[in-house]
Amino acid sequence: MPCWGVVGEMSSTTTDSRPQPPPPRGPIRAALVNAWRFSVIFLAWYIARTIFWFRAKIQIKRWFGGNRREVAVRLWNVAWLTFVWVLLWGTYDLANVFTGIGVALLVLIALPLPRVPVEGRIHPLTLIELAARLIAAFFISSAQVAWAAIRPAKPPLSAVLRARLAIKSDMVLTLAVDYLNLVPGTMVVEIDHSRRLLYVHLFDASSPEKVKAFYKQIETIERLFIKGFERDDEWRASPYHGIDDDLSAGDYPRGGI
Repeated sequence: MPCWGVVGEMSSTTTDSRPQPPPPRGPIRAALVNAWRFSVIFLAWYIARTIFWFRAKIQIKRWFGGNRREVAVRLWNVAWLTFVWVLLWGTYDLANVFTGIGVALLVLIALPLPRVPVEGRIHPLTLIELAARLIAAFFISSAQVAWAAIRPAKPPLSAVLRARLAIKSDMVLTLAVDYLNLVPGTMVVEIDHSRRLLYVHLFDASSPEKVKAFYKQIETIERLFIKGFERDDEWRASPYHGIDDDLSAGDYPRGGI
């Protein structure tokens, strides 16, 4: 007697492992893709044209400087302005960084500052010592000035003292003057550029000890700035060094100190 088996029903859904062709693009999507391609080509052409214009008109090599130190200063300015741009926007992405680089280059090219000669080498350890001494002097001098203001006695005797600094670079001399101006109780009122003389207003010059302490502070500042920026074996005069030294004192209006 024949046996009839039960034949199960086949599933109506069949699985096909072959890759399916991508769905056809609509006219709008195809137009957008073509527009994107043409915009990339146009942008690349415009960037290349801008680079050739910069090379022909602005002379990028001369703008960056003639030696490695000047190039490093220019690149540092670009990096710093880019960092400030990113901080102002508060978002860190590639688009914002590249925009900051473009803005930094535009600022440095369109609004150039006078070229500051780089004549020495920076020593970070000495800068740390300078910063530590500045912070200590700031707190000590602030306490002394505050006590002189609130104590019942009469104000201390002030004076304008003259000090000579053996600093060769104008930039380092400016930094030393800024250092003195940041310390409460001392203020540089005049600079004799040719003789490297500073006329400093001292808040408390009531005793010889106070005056000696001031000149000791000047000697320390001079020693640290020379050690940190213009050591004798590393300092090289730039072509701009001493460009104004041939001018006589009568060419400048001076005060009656």
